[in-house]
Amino acid sequence: MDIDWILVLATFGIGIVVGLTGMGGGALMTPVLVIFFGIPPLTAVSSDLVAAAVMKPVGSLVHLRRGTVNLALVKWLAIGSVPAAFCGVLITRAMGDGEAVQHGIQIALGVALLVAAAGLSVRAYVRLAERARRRDGSAERLPQERPEVVVRVLPTVVVGILGGVIVGMTSVGSGSLIIIALMALYPALKASQLVGTDLVQAVPLVAAAALGHVLFGDFQLSLTLSLLIGCVPGAWLGARISSRAPGGFVRRALAFVLLASALKLLGVPTVATGFVLLAVLLAAPLVWFGLRRHHGFPGFVRLGHIERGHTDDAAIRQSPTVDEDDADEPFHAASPRS
Repeated sequence: MDIDWILVLATFGIGIVVGLTGMGGGALMTPVLVIFFGIPPLTAVSSDLVAAAVMKPVGSLVHLRRGTVNLALVKWLAIGSVPAAFCGVLITRAMGDGEAVQHGIQIALGVALLVAAAGLSVRAYVRLAERARRRDGSAERLPQERPEVVVRVLPTVVVGILGGVIVGMTSVGSGSLIIIALMALYPALKASQLVGTDLVQAVPLVAAAALGHVLFGDFQLSLTLSLLIGCVPGAWLGARISSRAPGGFVRRALAFVLLASALKLLGVPTVATGFVLLAVLLAAPLVWFGLRRHHGFPGFVRLGHIERGHTDDAAIRQSPTVDEDDADEPFHAASPRS
């Protein structure tokens, strides 16, 4: 059984990003395997999902012990996502064999990455707007204990179904897409509870998708071992760094990388990709500057006001110049996910 140590090194770097931000595992891992290592898309998706199925329960146990999981939401999400994830694998098989299925998965992966990048941007804006409402007193301050929420059964099951199909086909979405839908459906949940609930529901989701790929995909044990050897210590190191690093900036860089990967997977010419990325690089800071000013915050964040290692909700509220997305959240450290 051959271990690709260059691949191990690459996945170690991805693991650090996952540990820092709590997201990006599948969204980064699969495109890196396809674009830089020439691994067929179906093989990359299969091995990444099996590796994720091994890693996710660890962070889930941490959140369960902390009480940051809404089990009712987990139940209804899983009712939709578990069978849908398995069906997502069957859909890839129904697309055909050889080049046809590989091309189809690559296109689906590119679209999923575009949605994930957009989701990260939406998440940052929603958190900025929520902080502005708390500052102005137009929104009730959430209690420190877990808020009670009324489960919206049908929308929650639908989110599970859509997320399950996407994860089963592309390995992307169990963290970077579904959590955006949860934010929209359940705005009363604190950020840590959103993450905990999303991470726990991802365990059966990814397990179902991984089982489907072991049975019907193109799972390779040596590739999966290389992913685990690199990702596990990388995620641990990233988690250690996360208490000191400004995770908001890391997440914005992640969104930029996801956009670049999506364009390449969708077959956009290199020159056109360069122009798009340059336009985003120039326009995004101006747009964010305008949004911060619109909500009454200074356009630029003074990082000196972030007290390292104390970026909980109370500390963030005490700083008039730092929004929650500019500071890292401590609970990310235990939440490596895709």
